[in-house]
Amino acid sequence: MSVMIKGDMNIYRHKRVWGLAGFLGVCLIGFGTAWAIDVKLSAEDAQKALEAGRIPMEKANLPEDVKKVLQQASLAARVGADPEKEPCGASAILRTKRYRLEAFGRQEAVESKKRKIDVRMPEEFIKKVMDMPNMEIEVQLCGDDEYFAEGAVIELHQGSKRIKPIDIGKAERGRKNEGQGPAFRSRFTALFAYEQFDSNAKSVFVVNLQDGQEARIPADFSKVR
Repeated sequence: MSVMIKGDMNIYRHKRVWGLAGFLGVCLIGFGTAWAIDVKLSAEDAQKALEAGRIPMEKANLPEDVKKVLQQASLAARVGADPEKEPCGASAILRTKRYRLEAFGRQEAVESKKRKIDVRMPEEFIKKVMDMPNMEIEVQLCGDDEYFAEGAVIELHQGSKRIKPIDIGKAERGRKNEGQGPAFRSRFTALFAYEQFDSNAKSVFVVNLQDGQEARIPADFSKVR
């Protein structure tokens, strides 16, 4: 027996709306090899992406296993600094179509375990992801005061091409940084239209802060699906 998850899911909003598994809102795509970002997905591709997220989470029964699944997924979608090696290095999470679908798959597994029946995402949710015109990125960086990221602007550089986002979300108020380096950590989101950039190209996200500082986040799109 299976049921469909119901609810008003607006996948274009910056905020998470799946209350049950809020921590999955920042889950990243599952396990991938070297591929270009998939801009166009078939129905079969979408189902495979759901499975790629669902199966590892189904096997994760202990909290440490769940944490490991999420960490591995995060690495697959992150560009820039590795937070394990550079806790305050600038980085970004690329919320591609596959990222969205694999996160859905992980949530299917969480819901299924809770309800003790097979839970699957509604087809209309899957179709909306497949038709998304934009890639959302979440930028993470550190600064010296809790409001350092307010008013940040970002561009995507591909060779001589300069691509502006179609929208930039408000930066979070900085949280205390427990590690070395600047005192605060913050993040913000931005949307880039797929039609405006080369999904295979090596790229750099360039962030400019109000105090004049610049952060550069190298991104090899050929390694993110």
